[in-house]
Amino acid sequence: MTTVKPSTAFTSAKPLKPLKGIRILSLALNLPGPAALMHCREMGASCVKLEPPGSDPMMTYNPGAYAAMHQGVRVTPADLKTDTGQKVLHRELARADVLLTSFRPSALAKLGLDWKALHRSCPSLSQVAIVGSPGALAETPGHDLTYLAEMGLVTGLDLPATLYADMGGSLMTIQAILQAVLYKAGHSKGVYQEVALASAAAWLALPRTWGLTKPGAPVGGGHAGYRVYACKDGRVAVAALEPHFAARLCAAVGIEAAGRKTMLQPATQHTIAVWLLGKTRKQLDRLAVGKDIPLHTLPAP
Repeated sequence: MTTVKPSTAFTSAKPLKPLKGIRILSLALNLPGPAALMHCREMGASCVKLEPPGSDPMMTYNPGAYAAMHQGVRVTPADLKTDTGQKVLHRELARADVLLTSFRPSALAKLGLDWKALHRSCPSLSQVAIVGSPGALAETPGHDLTYLAEMGLVTGLDLPATLYADMGGSLMTIQAILQAVLYKAGHSKGVYQEVALASAAAWLALPRTWGLTKPGAPVGGGHAGYRVYACKDGRVAVAALEPHFAARLCAAVGIEAAGRKTMLQPATQHTIAVWLLGKTRKQLDRLAVGKDIPLHTLPAP
C-alpha cells in the first residue's frame, strides 16, 4: 500500500502561502483541529500547540496520524489548570493572531477563555472555536458518528468509511481562520468564529437532503452507469453518468440504446451486472483507459 504524504494528499500544485506571517495557537485535540492546523501550516502559518498532560488522545489512537498532522508544529506541554500552565498559555496568547480551540463553552469559561474575556484582554486576537453542535447545543455531547447519524449518513450497521464530519469540520475551520485573518486586516481587531461539526455533517448531507443520493435516485443506485458492481475477481465502481460516458459503457457491454430512460431501467442494470461479472479487474482497467470510461476497480470486500 502506498503511503501518501499529507502535503500531496489533497493538492498536486505547490501550495500558496496566504497565511505566511500568521501565528496560530491551538488547544484543539483529536482530529478536526490538528487536521486544520496541518493544512494551515502548509499555507505558511506558524503553528504552536499546547497539549495537556498525557499528550493528545490521537497520539494513543494512531501515532502515525498524530505525527502527520503535527509535522512542523511546535508542541508544548501545558496543564492549563495550573498556574504554570496558565503562564505558558498567556505568553503564547500575547504572540498569537488566532486561537484555535475544541472545548465546550463551559470548559473554555473555566479556563478564562470565553470570548468576552479573551477579546477584552487580547483585542487583536481572533478565536476559532470548534464545537460539536452549534449555538445553544454546543454543550451537548457527540462525535463524528452521531453527527453523521443525525443527518441520515449512516446506513445499515457498517461504520462510515472515514470521519466525514471531523474532516469536513477541519475544512470549515480553515475557512474560518482565513475569514478571521481577512477580517482583522480590514478592521484591526479580532473576531470570534464558531465551527460546529454537526453543521459540517449537515453540509455534507445536502446531496442526500436534496434527494440526489436517496436509494433509487440517479446517483443513489437508480442509474445503471453509476453503481458498484461485482466483477470476476473483485468489484468495480462505475461512474458513467453523463450521456457520452453512458454511451461508451453501453457500447462495450453491447446495449444499443444508452439514453436516460435506458440507463434507469432495471433490465439495463442486470445486463451490465452480468457482463461485468465475467470480466477481471485487469480487463476492466484496460477498458477504462482504452474507451475513456470513468470506472475504478476494487478488491473483493
